[in-house]
Amino acid sequence: ARIKKRGIYRDPVRSSKGHFVKASGLRWLSFALLPQIRWAGRCWALPFLAILAPSQRYWEMHRAGQRPFKALTDWARQGLLQTARWLPHRRIVAVADSSFAAIELLEAVRHRVTMVTRLRLDAALRDPPPPRPPRQRGRSRVVGDRQPTLQQRLDDPRTRWRRLRVSGWYGRAEKTLEIVSGTALWAKPGHRVPIRYVLVRDPTGERQPQAFLCTDLQAEPLDILRWFVRRWSIEVTFAEVRRHLGVETQRQWSDMAIDRTTPVLLGLFSLVTLWADELYANTAPTVRIASWYRKSLPTFSDALASVRHLLWTRSNSRGSRPAPDPTTMPPSSLNTLIELACYAA
Repeated sequence: ARIKKRGIYRDPVRSSKGHFVKASGLRWLSFALLPQIRWAGRCWALPFLAILAPSQRYWEMHRAGQRPFKALTDWARQGLLQTARWLPHRRIVAVADSSFAAIELLEAVRHRVTMVTRLRLDAALRDPPPPRPPRQRGRSRVVGDRQPTLQQRLDDPRTRWRRLRVSGWYGRAEKTLEIVSGTALWAKPGHRVPIRYVLVRDPTGERQPQAFLCTDLQAEPLDILRWFVRRWSIEVTFAEVRRHLGVETQRQWSDMAIDRTTPVLLGLFSLVTLWADELYANTAPTVRIASWYRKSLPTFSDALASVRHLLWTRSNSRGSRPAPDPTTMPPSSLNTLIELACYAA
């Protein structure tokens, strides 16, 4: 009850298309780098920026009259443009879920950031405006003719599908998909965004058809799909920081402590990963397995244990008091205790 910025939101993990689950808590907007970690054999999400996005009820109760309410897409626009200012000479591709498939957001950031997100199958897509005829009176057209919706293309038997093989499709090694791609103008009154859409269907029927958009008209459909499936890594990162770093288990209610603890813990995940990357530059990481759970690739728990082992073996006796006749523990026993503590802490 003392957490002022707490709100009630839809729980994306426990909710489904036909089942709505609400959860009480804080809503954080996390920005993460999605690199390929060579020693882990897959893509990891490394958070570098976290923004607390309070609910509209909190804003009206505590910030009324100071400044207008900022929706989740407004915070996303601010974070994306800030990232672009930090890296002015880098091409930035931002991958987001359907919550950020908003024309206003795409229009605001598309000149600085390439956006990749989902697209509704019933989205109103149009052709670019035609050239202005000579001697035409009045203003020029801003949009062209209406294109068929993606749902209509999906139902049309004359649609020509192209097969692609996408690597790393939601955790799988490789997946064969059928796609249709094209360019269009996604428009509504006052806003227009040129996009490249990719309509995807699964030949095996395991997954429902879905569509994606990219604000870079020259992007290849295969690249768009590869970029988007990397987004799943951030869900794994959220699970790891809950399990190993204590996110969502904080016991403070001070506003300043709440504002800084979660970003620090998310940043700690990235810091540990980068530190482990230096440790694994010349030696292969040790993968710890159990009799009931076997894994072939290292996880964050292995990286965290390696960093802990490095810190604790270098300074385990610096704080010991001087004794006239100290008892020296055998190195093998000390190393065993440190190994156990690295995974148990």
